[in-house]
Amino acid sequence: MQVLQRVRTSSLLCALIVALCSPHVAAQTDSGEATPEARTSGAERDGQHDFDFEFGRWKAHIRLLVEPLTGSDTWIDLEGTSVVRRVWNGRANLGELQVESSTTRIEGLSLRLYNPQSRQWSISWANSRDGSLGPPMIGEFTNGRGEFFNQEMFQGRAIFVRFIFSDITPTSFRFEQSFSADGGKTWEPNWIATFSRHNP
Repeated sequence: MQVLQRVRTSSLLCALIVALCSPHVAAQTDSGEATPEARTSGAERDGQHDFDFEFGRWKAHIRLLVEPLTGSDTWIDLEGTSVVRRVWNGRANLGELQVESSTTRIEGLSLRLYNPQSRQWSISWANSRDGSLGPPMIGEFTNGRGEFFNQEMFQGRAIFVRFIFSDITPTSFRFEQSFSADGGKTWEPNWIATFSRHNP
């Protein structure tokens, strides 16, 4: 946990930022849910309903960088659906993502848990290929923008990872995953997703 706190602090000071399903469902389609932007911000705010905007079924469009951190500019586009279900009255949720292109299929599961002591969320991601949850992303929402960070090993080296949830409306939102190989000085997006509510 100390490593994650250092990652978060270092990344915030170094640059910005940021932060779904992880990549990431039934469905409560209450499009009247308040967005994080509409709620009070600040160090003491209660963020346990920050993900309420995402409950329900979504159409997903994902742009995926095929070879991150190699200088490659080859992207593929995937289409599919995301469904997010409320757990523990909103203090946790489960997201299921299914997207595919002509050459690639991704089935993912995200688990988000709210920590009332730190007032932060953790996001853990798994895909059907590996069948195990990865290290959690830790973060929170401020002024309608969710930023989450961790440190992981990628192709034999330690990198920083960030998630950004942004442009949140009752019927759409944006998610971006980026990697940094230089301690958070620069970030390379590799997973850019836009979601629109299914039959709003």
